[in-house]
Amino acid sequence: MNIANCFPAPSSGLRLVAAGSREQSLAEAFVGLCERLVDHREVVDRLDRLVAACVQLLGASAAGVLLLDQQGAMTVVAPSSEKTRLLEDFQLLHDEGPGLDCARTGVAVTSEDLDADVARWPRFASEARAAGFGRMLAVPLQLGTQTIGALSIYLAPAASGLLNTQLLAQAFADVVTISILQKRAVQHTTVVVAQLQHAVDSRVVIEQAKGVLAERYAVSMDAALVALRGHARNRNHKLADVARDVISGDIDPGAGVLSPHAV
Repeated sequence: MNIANCFPAPSSGLRLVAAGSREQSLAEAFVGLCERLVDHREVVDRLDRLVAACVQLLGASAAGVLLLDQQGAMTVVAPSSEKTRLLEDFQLLHDEGPGLDCARTGVAVTSEDLDADVARWPRFASEARAAGFGRMLAVPLQLGTQTIGALSIYLAPAASGLLNTQLLAQAFADVVTISILQKRAVQHTTVVVAQLQHAVDSRVVIEQAKGVLAERYAVSMDAALVALRGHARNRNHKLADVARDVISGDIDPGAGVLSPHAV
C-alpha cells in the first residue's frame, strides 16, 4: 500500500467514515492530523483525533496518550474510553507500563502477550489483562530528540499484524507531534510549553464535564464522552470549550441524545 498515492485534497476534519477504500480512509486521517494548529486550544482536539484514528482504523480496542506537562510530570490526555483512562492512570500510579517506558525512553515498546510480560510490568500487565486486553504497543510522540509523551495502543488477545499497527501508529503520532511543535521554529519554546499545559488542563475540564453528564443522565462515562465529542464535532467547536460550557450550565449535549440505556 502506498499512502502517498492515496491522499485527497486537504479537508477541514477527520472524516473516518468516508466512502471508498481503507487506503482512502487512512489518507484522510493523515490529512486531518497534519492540519496546522491555529492556537494552543486545538492540541487536545488533535490528540483526541489521534486516539480515534487508532481505534477506528488500526484495529485497536482502545488508545490513550501520556503527555509531559509544564513541570515535566506525566499526565493522561485524550483516552478513548473510561477503561483506557483508568489503565493509563494505573501506569502513573504504580510507575510501570509500556506507555510510561516509551515516554521516558523515546523508544517504541511492544508486548506480544501481556500474560508473558507479568515479570516486566507485574501490576500493570495483570490489570490490563483483566480488562480484556492481550497485547499492547506504545509509540513516542517525538520530534528529533524531543519527546513530549507516548501513544498507547491496547489490543485484544487475538489481534494480529502488530508490526503494521506499530508502523501506522508511529506515523500518526509523528504527524501529530510535528503539528504540535510546528511553531517552535518561529516562536519561543514557551509557546509550545503553553500548548502542552493547556492540553493537560483541558483533560481535567473534560473529565469534569463527563461526570456532570454521567450523573445527570445516569449513563456511563464513555457514553458521556461520546455525547461531548459528537456535540463538538457537529458544531466544529473545541472539545474543551464544550466541556466548559457543560460545567457552566450553558449547554446540554445530552439532551435528546443520552438516556439511562446509553451505557
